[in-house]
Amino acid sequence: MAQVTPEVLWAQRSSNTDPEKNFIYLTISVPDVPKENLKLDLQSTGLTFTGHSETLKRTYHLDLTFFGEIDTAASNVHHTARNVELKLRKKELNEEYWPRLLKEAKKVQFLKTDFDKWVDEDEQNEAPEDDMSQFGGGMGGMPGMGGMGGGMGGMGGQDFSGIDFSKLGGGDMAGMAGMGGDEEGEDSDDDEMPALEGEEEAKDAKDETKVAA
Repeated sequence: MAQVTPEVLWAQRSSNTDPEKNFIYLTISVPDVPKENLKLDLQSTGLTFTGHSETLKRTYHLDLTFFGEIDTAASNVHHTARNVELKLRKKELNEEYWPRLLKEAKKVQFLKTDFDKWVDEDEQNEAPEDDMSQFGGGMGGMPGMGGMGGGMGGMGGQDFSGIDFSKLGGGDMAGMAGMGGDEEGEDSDDDEMPALEGEEEAKDAKDETKVAA
């Protein structure tokens, strides 16, 4: 059976001070490859992947040699029904991005930029934190990531719970609408009062006329 090279998406972050912000995102697209049917050999200079899909009758094979070295002990792997996701820690702290993922400067058809995760080098400090959580709510086994995800969720909960929605624009509008409704109700009551008084006066005048007659 012929081997197929899977599609690979990649993105990266860089830092010369914080190892947690100095990594490569890698997603190997291999649908319907169960964990027991795949083999991943991750080395500091590259990786080798082989996986077989019984449903698609397809065997995937991938060999990558990285531009720079990674720290395998601090890197993580997450398997899903559609792909294998990796967060690879760059070994060398550097504020500059790798110019490319692979050691050889040649274009390969299977390798593409992951635009969902990509952030330009000069904008990564302003990137929203949920970029990290997007890498996987399922990355619970990753050191620090699960805690960050939970912390972010907790922060979100605290932020929302601390908001007085009555002070928001929508709350004010709702309140104004309610006040308007009350005012209208009061006005309508006020409008009805002269009518009632008029009716009483007309009735009194009518009674006086009858007496005079």
